[in-house]
Amino acid sequence: MATSQVETVSTGADKAKLAIAAALVVVALAAYYLLGKQGGVAQWAGLLVGLGAAVVMFLVSEAGRRFMAFGRDSWREVKKVVWPTRKEAMQMTMYVFAFVVIMALFLWLSDKTLEWVFYDLILGWKK
Repeated sequence: MATSQVETVSTGADKAKLAIAAALVVVALAAYYLLGKQGGVAQWAGLLVGLGAAVVMFLVSEAGRRFMAFGRDSWREVKKVVWPTRKEAMQMTMYVFAFVVIMALFLWLSDKTLEWVFYDLILGWKK
């Protein structure tokens, strides 16, 4: 059964919500710098309140609702993952390390063999 997903068109209200969210981010940053003489607590409070308001405004827009739905779906998929046990993770890590060591030895031997063939046998450059 094929499912088709319908893309919704952003309405003027959604565009306005996103514009307000962006403006709130700018206001929050401005508040942080303008409240510098009031102390660190006032600075951070202005920044966090402004950013919080921007996040809320974003989440009530269509894009925010889609983002939240994506997050819920992603979390649902993560819960389906069968994670390896500690023993399995350690075994796989050791396999990777062993492969890296074997590959390093192979590449070193290949390099030294080619060096011997080219420099000693073909070109006659003895070290």
